[in-house]
Amino acid sequence: MKEIIRCENVWKIYNPNTPAEVQALRGIDMSIKEGELVSIMGASGSGKSTLLNCIGLLDKPSKGKIFIEGRDVSKLNDNEQAYIRRNKIGFVFQFFNLIPNLTALQNVELPMVFKGLGMEKRRKRAKELLETVGLGTRLHSTSSKLSGGETQRVAIARALANEPLIIFADEPTGNLDSKTGKDIIQIFKRLNEENSTIAIITHDMSIAKQTKRIMRMCDGKILTKHGKGLE
Repeated sequence: MKEIIRCENVWKIYNPNTPAEVQALRGIDMSIKEGELVSIMGASGSGKSTLLNCIGLLDKPSKGKIFIEGRDVSKLNDNEQAYIRRNKIGFVFQFFNLIPNLTALQNVELPMVFKGLGMEKRRKRAKELLETVGLGTRLHSTSSKLSGGETQRVAIARALANEPLIIFADEPTGNLDSKTGKDIIQIFKRLNEENSTIAIITHDMSIAKQTKRIMRMCDGKILTKHGKGLE
C-alpha cells in the first residue's frame, strides 16, 4: 500500500530551554498507509492531539521530518502548507467547528469555495456528501437546528469536500452520547470500506477497537504502532 504520512524523529517542544519547557512529542516515528483506518490512542496530555496538529500541518514540529506522499512538508512555508492542508487533508473535530449562521449545505460547500470550485459543481457535490452521511433532508438547516450527531455528520461531509488523501478526526465522538457516537464511528468505517484513509484521535478504547490498527501514545512517545483493533 502507498504510504500517505510518515514521521521521522518528530519532536514538539514548547517553551524550549526554559523552566517551563514541555516536550509534547519526543522522537515520533510512524506511518499511515493508503486505505488504513487507524486510531491514535492515549490519555489526556499524551501528545496525540499535538501529533495530529503536526501531521495535519496545523502546527510545525520543533525538529524531525514529516512526509506526505513522500514529500517532506515540515519545512514548507505557510502558503505551501496551507495548499496541502486545503487540498490533501480533511479535519473532523470534537466541537464540530461549523459556522453557525450557515446551513449544512453552505458549510460543506465552504472548502470548495476556497479551492475555487464553481457554484454548480460545489453545490452538487455538497448535496451528494450530505446524502452520503444521511442528511439529505437537512440541507438548509443551520447548526443551531441540528442535533449534535447531525452536526458531526455535517462536519464529516465537509471534511470529504475536497476529496482529501486522509481524514483526521480528533475525538469525533467526545461531545456526543454513546449511541450517537457509535453511529458516527459506523460512518467512518463505511467510508474506509470505500477506500478513505482515516486516522482517529481518541482516549476511548471502545472507539479505538473499531479501527484496524491502534497506535498507543504516552508522554509524547508512541508505545506501540501495530495494536489490533476491530475486536
